[in-house]
Amino acid sequence: MKRLVVTADDFGLSLEVNEAVEQAHREGILTAASLMVSAPAAADAAARARRLPSLRVGLHLVLVEAWPTLPPADLPDLAGADGLLRADMAGLGLDLARRPAARRQLAAEITAQFEAYRATGLPLDHVNAHKHFHVHPLIAGAVLRLGRRYGMRALRVPREPRQILRRAEPGANPRPAYDSAPWAALLAWRARRAGVLIPDRTLGLAWSGAMTPTRVAGLLAHLPEGLTELYTHPATGGGFLCEAAGYLYARERDALIAPASLAAARAPGVVRGGFSDFQG
Repeated sequence: MKRLVVTADDFGLSLEVNEAVEQAHREGILTAASLMVSAPAAADAAARARRLPSLRVGLHLVLVEAWPTLPPADLPDLAGADGLLRADMAGLGLDLARRPAARRQLAAEITAQFEAYRATGLPLDHVNAHKHFHVHPLIAGAVLRLGRRYGMRALRVPREPRQILRRAEPGANPRPAYDSAPWAALLAWRARRAGVLIPDRTLGLAWSGAMTPTRVAGLLAHLPEGLTELYTHPATGGGFLCEAAGYLYARERDALIAPASLAAARAPGVVRGGFSDFQG
């Protein structure tokens, strides 16, 4: 069976993102969204989700490049002078490895984000992290340990078979993810050992920010058996805070409501839902 979760990341980042999530769920193929609990439009996102009970919502942990849930003063090793979490992922990763204080701050911030999500009253469908930073072994350990307290039952593992991309877009030559592949494999092993559901593959990595209608329809047309997560970054427009440079937000929204995407997602043998719909 082909089981499909279609996710929108950055739910709550802006009203433009929230509007696109609602539209793509009502009119298109979107089945799930990942909430940034401390982003500027998080309250609006939670309110929309309550009006959309069929939309499965999870926690999009933010540990880099955006707003922390705890006061920045409580996170001297994680946050910068601007009050945002640090953007230098490599440097932060090293600090987590060598500074116990940084690891304590990390655990406190992850806990605060789980608490903020719980306060929304929304069921927790899944967990993932901004920039997939949860592949870092120390962050992975903290997420798996702390997530258990909050009922985490599904976790994204960012692994994308390149042959699917080549079938979806003939002539494509996507770069192998040599830098993250070993850590993603370790994360998959640890998650399975903890009894957490993970996708067999995650589509949207190589073309992050450029999941156009043609690409999404092509990926869906070549969907393998098993559990696939296809994730996107839809918005009705740009110009909001922490916008990713070069991302085709509106085109990704278009991909989720395009007739070709709808047809492919409704093909015989394809079952759509959130991660909670595919628990054993």
